[in-house]
Amino acid sequence: MMRIYKAFFATLLLAVFGSLYAADSMDADDFVDEASAKGIAEIESGKLALEKSTSPDIKAFAQQMIDEHTAANRQLAQIATTKQLEVATEAELMSKAKKWILQLRDGESFDEAYANNQVASHENTVELYRKAAQQVEDADLKAFASKSLPTLEQHWEKAKQLAATHKKHD
Repeated sequence: MMRIYKAFFATLLLAVFGSLYAADSMDADDFVDEASAKGIAEIESGKLALEKSTSPDIKAFAQQMIDEHTAANRQLAQIATTKQLEVATEAELMSKAKKWILQLRDGESFDEAYANNQVASHENTVELYRKAAQQVEDADLKAFASKSLPTLEQHWEKAKQLAATHKKHD
């Protein structure tokens, strides 16, 4: 009977500490996949903004998103390739990206919807990169996430400013 209790206790400890350890790490594949999909979403929504927006500040921000997220995705893909991590295909990334792009809400002007979407998407992206900077075990991916954070935080702040500027006044 004592052996059963010891085995149960050992299993319980393993489950508790195993889950605590898991909570303190982020899978490198998951980070690469989600970060690259979010980058593609920024690029594609930026292209949409260049087409649909009539506002110079929205268009300038959209171009910045296209340029900077394209560069970041290239760098992330290079790191992933050297680590022999599987990078999602363009089709898979576009499928995930559409999820974020489609968050543009009906009933708002395009500029207001785009700015609001950028606030939400950059908040999520900053959260992902903060988590990766702390929890990804791969040193190169951790460094990439840490290095990218200030730029992403600047994007988030600029998106908040755009959202405030383009908010419809009822």
